[in-house]
Amino acid sequence: MYARRVSMNLKPNSVPEFTQTLEKQVIPALRKQKGFQDEITFVGSNGTKVVAISLWDNAESATAYNTASYSEVVKMLSKVVEGTPNVETYEVANSTFHKIHAPAHA
Repeated sequence: MYARRVSMNLKPNSVPEFTQTLEKQVIPALRKQKGFQDEITFVGSNGTKVVAISLWDNAESATAYNTASYSEVVKMLSKVVEGTPNVETYEVANSTFHKIHAPAHA
């Protein structure tokens, strides 16, 4: 499994619009992407910091999404996001929810 971690700054007082856009536009778009598994989004207590983690079946699916469709998601969120989101990618080592375990090293 593969993860994309996107961190972004929200415009002041935009959490309600952000969460509505996420639910009504972003998540439905993600569900149409090959290999998409899950989306987990965290909003900081001050309401301006967001971290979104999307989980993918493999690196190829995550890369294909990044190349073909991610720019559309950025446009969907442009009314509520300040600046350019920061994207990092990871291989998932462990998830109790998805029943993934770190490989044993010899």
